Amino acid sequence: MQNTVHFILQGKGGIGKTLVSTILAQWLKSKDETPLRCYDTDQENPTFSRYKSLNVKHVPVMTESRTIDPKRFDALMIDILEEDGNCVIDNGANTFSPLVAYLIENDCFSLLEESGRKVYIHTIVGGGDTLHDTAMGFVSTAKSTNVPLVLWENEHFGLLQSASGKSFLESQTYAENSSRVKGRVVLEQRNADTFGADLKKMNTGRLTLDEVKGSDKFNVMEKQRIKVIFKDLYEQLDRVDW
Repeated sequence: MQNTVHFILQGKGGIGKTLVSTILAQWLKSKDETPLRCYDTDQENPTFSRYKSLNVKHVPVMTESRTIDPKRFDALMIDILEEDGNCVIDNGANTFSPLVAYLIENDCFSLLEESGRKVYIHTIVGGGDTLHDTAMGFVSTAKSTNVPLVLWENEHFGLLQSASGKSFLESQTYAENSSRVKGRVVLEQRNADTFGADLKKMNTGRLTLDEVKGSDKFNVMEKQRIKVIFKDLYEQLDRVDW
């Protein structure tokens, strides 16, 4: 994993983009000594930038009049292109459309490829009531770009299946775009009273796995459950066709 650029793109807010960004960043960091650079373009709730150990750089694209200035994304692209390494770019619902429009209009994916970067888009599809909106977001992203996709299936909102019981992976929506998907990562819904509570405690503290391991604020079983979660996620990321 060298000179890869990972955009976390999904228009629906609160679906887990920052969670995916933090997991992906930690996995990349664990792979080798390749420099990792992280960016947060969310203007309303820049949670990713609060993970101090990941040294996330906030990209201020909102003007004083609270409008998005697309030219300010230039600073992001220049920063990515200036140095080698792996990059993770988180974005918020407020910057999704402006960022995607900027990337397409300026043919940024081709620019990154031509500069020796391998680009991936990570898109999240949630279960339960979020399935329809996030599935449409998956389709929109797949049809508007030719970049390899990594699908994250977030079960924390419920199973990814329709009212009739058909799973998202069995749907025509997925079938028509599945050739673009290089891998899938399932954010499994685990016991909310144990695994869920421990993960929430970790995320509320803006902590990484390594920080949890060294913290005296987590007991041995809390640390064990978090290690189980990350072992599963890392193994799934290892199986992606990078």
